[in-house]
Amino acid sequence: MTGKKTLRAVLAALSLALLASAAAQGGGVRAHYIFRGHLLATPPANATSISISVEGGNRIALQKMLGQSVDQDFTVGTGTEFLKWSHGIPTVVHANDLTAGDWVVVHVRAPYDASLAQVESRPAGIVADRGTQPNPPSQPLYLFRGRLAAAAGTNTVTVDVRGGNRRALRLLIGQPLPQSFTYGPETIFLLWQGKVPTVISPSQLTVGDRITVRIRAPWHSTLSQVESTAAVHIGEHEPPNTTITG
Repeated sequence: MTGKKTLRAVLAALSLALLASAAAQGGGVRAHYIFRGHLLATPPANATSISISVEGGNRIALQKMLGQSVDQDFTVGTGTEFLKWSHGIPTVVHANDLTAGDWVVVHVRAPYDASLAQVESRPAGIVADRGTQPNPPSQPLYLFRGRLAAAAGTNTVTVDVRGGNRRALRLLIGQPLPQSFTYGPETIFLLWQGKVPTVISPSQLTVGDRITVRIRAPWHSTLSQVESTAAVHIGEHEPPNTTITG
């Protein structure tokens, strides 16, 4: 019971921290931006910014990332709450208690029409360190590789599938090459130029280019069930053997 009370108290404090951060940034109606990725370097105790490689986020955050590198710097300040999660319990820590390579989630309040630079210039309300392998995926990965067969639709991409991981290929036995995959608000689209990925929108995918589709779906799903599940990542010109969390 004490543990539950402690967790409730911490979560209540987090809500207050977000509200206080919004007030400190001028109040008013502001959007909640959430960026997820790996911490590129351990920050000092008196850090004024943190660097992460963005691999996901909510819809409005990913929209701001369009055309940008995945490596981004976010401002932190005296009002930023740093958390470290362990066994489902958050602990308030200092900036230098975060660990390079860990998965972090950055929460920022900023105007809806702010640019990415403006969002990043506002001190984050919360920076949460989830560890090296936060919430290991409970569902298996279905990985498909091929060529984009047509311009992206409003929520689907059609790919002439030519390869993938074993789990995905088993579903394709006896199926035609063109297959349509679903994407959603939190699907991240990446264009790779060499080893450097840039966030793009679905409309920027080029017909005929190499496409990689990553989907998390339940074990023993049918092909139609996998294809109706929103992809986690869709990559264009992704290098072979690229490791992506999700």
